[in-house]
Amino acid sequence: MELNRATLDRVPTESRPRITAPAPGIVHLGLGAFHRAHQAVFTEDAMAAAGGDWGIVGVAPRSPQIADAMRAQDGLFSVVSLAAAGSSTRVIGSSAGQLLAAADPNAVVKWLADPAIRVVTLTVTEKAYRLDPATGRLLLDDELRADLETDRPPRTIPGLLLRGLCARRRADAGPIALVSCDNLPSNGHRLRGLVDQLATATAIAPWVRANASFPGTMVDRIVPATTDALLTAAATALGVRDRAAVGAEPYSAWIIEDAFPGGRPAWEQAGAVLTDDPRPWETLKLRALNGVHSAIAYLGAVAGRSTIADALEIPGLHAVLRRLIAEDITPGLTPPSGVDTIAYGDEALARFANPAIVHRTVQVAMDGSQKLPQRVLHTIKARRDAGAVPRWAALVVAAWMRYVQGVTDDGRSLPLDDPLADRIRARLADAPATPEGVVDALLSLDTVFTPDLADDPELRTTLIDWLTALEKHGVEPTLAGAA
Repeated sequence: MELNRATLDRVPTESRPRITAPAPGIVHLGLGAFHRAHQAVFTEDAMAAAGGDWGIVGVAPRSPQIADAMRAQDGLFSVVSLAAAGSSTRVIGSSAGQLLAAADPNAVVKWLADPAIRVVTLTVTEKAYRLDPATGRLLLDDELRADLETDRPPRTIPGLLLRGLCARRRADAGPIALVSCDNLPSNGHRLRGLVDQLATATAIAPWVRANASFPGTMVDRIVPATTDALLTAAATALGVRDRAAVGAEPYSAWIIEDAFPGGRPAWEQAGAVLTDDPRPWETLKLRALNGVHSAIAYLGAVAGRSTIADALEIPGLHAVLRRLIAEDITPGLTPPSGVDTIAYGDEALARFANPAIVHRTVQVAMDGSQKLPQRVLHTIKARRDAGAVPRWAALVVAAWMRYVQGVTDDGRSLPLDDPLADRIRARLADAPATPEGVVDALLSLDTVFTPDLADDPELRTTLIDWLTALEKHGVEPTLAGAA
């Protein structure tokens, strides 16, 4: 039998949802695994603790699989909390509807204009925002131009937002908060700039500036790809089949700028931190958690380790990562008040070592050209500005340079899943097949490396030294010697 409201009596009491069939108050764009394991859980817990009509109308941009599965299950799905000591499973009931934007974008626009909706959240990844990596502004390609200049149903995320805000203005539906929950630096500021650019182009900018807010956020929970084994574990725990189940680590955090003109759920009663400025939390996570995650992914993948937890078993890697945190990351940032960066890093390493989280190294390694600047290069720049050579952060970049060459230490192929994949391959093909040639070729990627880093002779020398060691000896001997 499948999970739905009629079969909830078959589900163990401790796994049943804390609320069901809530009235809608939020539209969420991006109905993926992270949202279901993160914001949907916080929102259910907030409504259970403090009430309110904050049900989530979830919008899948293109793929119908999850929206169809949730619709068949009356919006219910489960989250399996994965830990070495065992898992626990709970059904989440914060959903108030599911839509597929590709099939019916006008229905999404209608919901965005509904006065009941006071918050829009997004987990759509950087690609969906259609930003120019060099300027941070919208890339006005043909598809987006058509969304702006024609009356056809919108096909892009920016187009949906624009049409929804225009419709909301016409309906006099009241103020709204647009909340990016994507793992991007200054995500609220970026979303504000995107919407302002669109609104200016369509003459609704004054209304948007008076009626819309763009709270910044920091989100954190490891949510690996759903597998058949995870779906089986959920079914075993629940006693019914759940086609929309998702797995996640036990840890979860959400830092939110408290700027909601139309109200919000009591997320603080669900464990979220409401603050005037989420940026210190964002910087801490990007450098001391995401940057470390990327280091494990590149080094582990090249060493032939398939998962993050397996990679952390490489002799010497844990010690190198602690030095990365203590010697390169900590001196270059100011953490949130009361937070110790080294302790935060140690907690991150403990989370990454969770063997129940089957997080593939190549999954974490994807889109490296987009991730490196925020996760690692800012650390390098901070240390270079202070006159120091960030040896361990340079190792992470050298590991990326080794990874994008596409072969493990034992000769197996590695995927290059990256927006700049063609440019990276072309640079490598034209470069001498030496560490010096590879470093110079990749440092010339101006959308990744700023001129001050690309032209830094000490950084170049350090990268060449690390890449020489990785290519000559391999990851494991290099780490054993470095630690």
